[in-house]
Amino acid sequence: MGKVTGFLEYERTAPVKQDAKERLKHYNEFVKAYQSEQVNKEAARCMDCGVPFCQSGCPLGNVIPEFNDAVYQGNWELATSILLSTNNFPEFTGRICPAPCESACVLGINKSPVSIEEIEKHIIEMAFAKGYIKAEQPLIRTGKKVAVIGSGPAGLAAAAQLNRAGHEVTVYERDDSPGGLLNYGIPDFKLQKDVVTRRIQLLEKEGIVFKCNSNVGVNVELNTLLRDFQSIVLAGGSTIPRDLNIPGRNAKGVHFAMDFLKQQNKRVKNFSIEQEAILASGKDVIVIGGGDTGSDCIGTSNRQGAKSVTQFEIMPMPSAHRTVNMPWPTYPMLLKVTSSHEEGCTRGWAVNSKEFIKDEKGDLKALKIVDVEWQIDASGRPLSFAEIEGTERELPCQLILLAMGFLHPQKEGMLEKLGVELDVRGNVKAEEGKYQTNIAKIFTAGDMRRGQSLVVWAISEGREAARKVDEYLMGYSKLPSKDGIPFA
Repeated sequence: MGKVTGFLEYERTAPVKQDAKERLKHYNEFVKAYQSEQVNKEAARCMDCGVPFCQSGCPLGNVIPEFNDAVYQGNWELATSILLSTNNFPEFTGRICPAPCESACVLGINKSPVSIEEIEKHIIEMAFAKGYIKAEQPLIRTGKKVAVIGSGPAGLAAAAQLNRAGHEVTVYERDDSPGGLLNYGIPDFKLQKDVVTRRIQLLEKEGIVFKCNSNVGVNVELNTLLRDFQSIVLAGGSTIPRDLNIPGRNAKGVHFAMDFLKQQNKRVKNFSIEQEAILASGKDVIVIGGGDTGSDCIGTSNRQGAKSVTQFEIMPMPSAHRTVNMPWPTYPMLLKVTSSHEEGCTRGWAVNSKEFIKDEKGDLKALKIVDVEWQIDASGRPLSFAEIEGTERELPCQLILLAMGFLHPQKEGMLEKLGVELDVRGNVKAEEGKYQTNIAKIFTAGDMRRGQSLVVWAISEGREAARKVDEYLMGYSKLPSKDGIPFA
């Protein structure tokens, strides 16, 4: 423990952000790195608890007190080694993870928790700057070949671990560049794509082969993969968005959030856009859905020069603080004010959308909404809602973005042709901890298996699935697991 009294002496400090008016002029990241004194004090706040609940709160099982101590001591090489022992991509999680570890931090019982996420980002960026991060190919190749389908966080993590075990790994990505959600689902102002490219290039140097514009089951024959590879990992994500089938759904101006976000990410890269352009410029924009994707739509709309941005959520407004139904160290469902909200947005809760209203040309001109009242059970869980009489109204808008989450992976094409079993929710069926489908050589991980979830969970599942694939191929595995089995 670096400083016994650190948590008593220092208060949590947030990294400096660029002013909202200035950051709206570009799509670059705007959160500045901690200064050396600031990160030292923040690491000193870690109490090195006898039972580190932060580790159990982290889906990856990151060894947080130990890397905090190494940061406090200024031992960046040790901090990097500890962090990378459980997390392949801290440069991603350090930017876009909701930090369940911080919700479980013991200091958070009566004070602000340690800024674990920012420390994590600082460690990995320091490691790149100091040259600690280098491509390392395995000393021995097994001769086994594995295909990973999907290059999002789960696919990348699985590929990295399988390559580390000595297998020859080929990653198939149906888009024009690898990264999946990291590349085309998350705006550059939260995760600049040079950060993703840096990691992809490192993985390529380590021996992983990436094949883009490769839609397995469409322009890549499944029989070829089944013949040429000893194992296949399905990591294609949960890609079918939840729709809102109310009157007027075919109005011109109603789009899925991910279509909107993907287009803007391509513009930032100066890539061509084949579909009709979806732009918020000069429009009244309504975002339906209160999660992170909705927040990303707000930030992007404001950067495109929207006239106004409004966000609606059908659920009631969350509490700003823990309630008796959200005790520590559980992850609390609290009111979240993101950087995008800070940049300008009108927010509404307990609002139900009734109709997309079109003009005579079929263009969207308004949204009919109504306020609702929720019935809440004793545990604080919303059960059902009823419309509040007299609250129905129309709001002018020319663009609506549906950001209500995702249902399951795409079934048509690859999954149907493979014949893998699906669970009741439409995800690829594979038992937790085993990741093996009904077809012995085919495994699955990430959102394609567990449903829509967090990037940190996707990385965790990719790592765990890789270990099971390694066991299947070799009869044993020396890859690490959350159970504490070290890599040898």
